Amino acid sequence: MKVVVTGTEGYLGCLVGNELLREGHEVLGIDTGFYKAGWLYNGLDHTPDTLVKDVRDVTVEDLAGADAVVHMAELSNDPLGQLSPTITSEVNHQGSLRLARIAKQAGVQRFVYMSSCSVYGVADGEVDETSPTNPQTAYAECKALVERDVTLLADDAFSPVFMRNATAFGASPRMRFDIVLNNLAGLAYTTKEIAMISDGTPWRPLVHGLDIAKAIRLALTAPRDAVHAEVFNVGSNEQNYRVRDIAEIVGDAFPGCSVSFGQDGGDNRSYKVRFDKIHAQLPGFSCDWDATSGAKQLADVFTSIDLDATTFTGRGHTRLKQLEHLIRTNQVDGRLFWTRA
Repeated sequence: MKVVVTGTEGYLGCLVGNELLREGHEVLGIDTGFYKAGWLYNGLDHTPDTLVKDVRDVTVEDLAGADAVVHMAELSNDPLGQLSPTITSEVNHQGSLRLARIAKQAGVQRFVYMSSCSVYGVADGEVDETSPTNPQTAYAECKALVERDVTLLADDAFSPVFMRNATAFGASPRMRFDIVLNNLAGLAYTTKEIAMISDGTPWRPLVHGLDIAKAIRLALTAPRDAVHAEVFNVGSNEQNYRVRDIAEIVGDAFPGCSVSFGQDGGDNRSYKVRFDKIHAQLPGFSCDWDATSGAKQLADVFTSIDLDATTFTGRGHTRLKQLEHLIRTNQVDGRLFWTRA
């Protein structure tokens, strides 16, 4: 199968590219290169050829001959989305919808879209794919809008599938330290202390990046009837954690790390997610990792490379810091296109 993967130089994208190439697929990456400098360690057996291009500029010709598109290249978390909600909408909503339309025009049969459990926002009790969405940020709102609008493109020749990932964690050569478990692990290794401002009571579902890559691979090859215009929460029921539980698990993985908590915080996002559907309907899917094994993996990686505080806190592995740097130095313009000095 020929697969075009957008965002192959990202935290998850490099894992997905490696996984698909390892399975024998032909892979073309597309990535604008915002986070190209964020390389933490060598850990990939395969890297796809990558077209350096903004997803908003992708053409039908770029997708010619592709059987499937995996779309991951968006402004990639809540703080980044709030930097400019207008640009977030242009890239994440309109840009993704445009890409889906172009993919359909190019004859692509399967379009796998990376959505997020953040579309649930604040929820009472547990939520599943039939629950109403309640996005609290520009990032999450765009995810919900793409799901709605790309679903309308589905027909006998074009099958979109929407993967609502739980919050990712785990090691990746293109590491991110701006997501909860990875951030706490970086603090534990470099400072020997996790001092939380909040009380850590909100719920968060977690899923390892390699399990996300596995879900994508299976969604590409599953029978059409199993995935056509379907939404899947990606994760497992056992991996709904309170944030304080994540902190304690991470602290235990790093000898000598102390863990403390503060008062109730201002972030009201809290949701427990059911993942029964993906386990029942996507053949072969199960999660191979949990927070404990993921924290241990990170401890091993950090030890092997002797992670230092400058690397941990630097812009190379934090999306908002890197993009603010590119804007401040006029390397990208107000619409986040590369400038041509």
